[in-house]
Amino acid sequence: MPATERIPQVGVSEPTEAEALDAATVREILTRGELTVRGQITRASNAVLLCDAVLDGRRLACVHKPVAGERPLWDFPDGNLARREVAAYAVCEAMGWDFVPPTVLREGPWGEAMTQLWIETADDGGGLLALQDAEEPEEGWKAIGLAEVEEDRTALLVHRDDPRLRLLSVLDAVINNADRKGGHLLATPGGRLHAIDHGVTFHTDNKLRTLLWGWAGEPLPQESLAALALLTGALEGPLGELLAPLLTEAEITALGARVASLRETGVHPEPSEEWPAIPWPPV
Repeated sequence: MPATERIPQVGVSEPTEAEALDAATVREILTRGELTVRGQITRASNAVLLCDAVLDGRRLACVHKPVAGERPLWDFPDGNLARREVAAYAVCEAMGWDFVPPTVLREGPWGEAMTQLWIETADDGGGLLALQDAEEPEEGWKAIGLAEVEEDRTALLVHRDDPRLRLLSVLDAVINNADRKGGHLLATPGGRLHAIDHGVTFHTDNKLRTLLWGWAGEPLPQESLAALALLTGALEGPLGELLAPLLTEAEITALGARVASLRETGVHPEPSEEWPAIPWPPV
């Protein structure tokens, strides 16, 4: 992975044992560790296994997604969702952010697979999403849209006006994330925010579909502009080489064009009228 300075998340408690390990060590354990299956995550769209990876006495819980268990999609080539997840991690890291848990491509019991560090989540989900009986969002919240909560009754679905979510919305714009649902936002008991499930990303067409539209049309934060500048440099060097076996040449070119556009306009993108703006189901 490219050597970049990681920007720490603020307002968090002491890291967990897994978080205390450097990213290179975590990736090595995930890549070379012996896998033991603990169970299957049945609510997922594709085959997802909860495993332990053990290397030299160190054990990490991880998510293991075999390519053989992927369900074909009409708009993405078969058998490459795992590689897109690894590419999303690489891009996030190149921007200096740690939203995406360490993710590797490796051989497993069922062939090639994506393996990602397991994240323990807070019991309350981090309080990132809510339903409000109002026409406008309350202070500290951003509107997503109206949601039907029961027959003949709707409520306003909102997300926090949270600087972490704002940065994550920029990452989603960069990787062209077609499926940013509420269930893909993982808040930890220590106050960190992680994001998962990046298999439907990096399409050459505009596929951005997300819950995080609260800042659409607003100027990008300076931290985002700095991260985009880092990414531009990385794409011209080691990151570009790393992405070559994961994405097509056209997808890498489109990625560079999205980064350049965000830097030129300096604003958060707005929903396209050619593609549903919000994923279904949203959470």
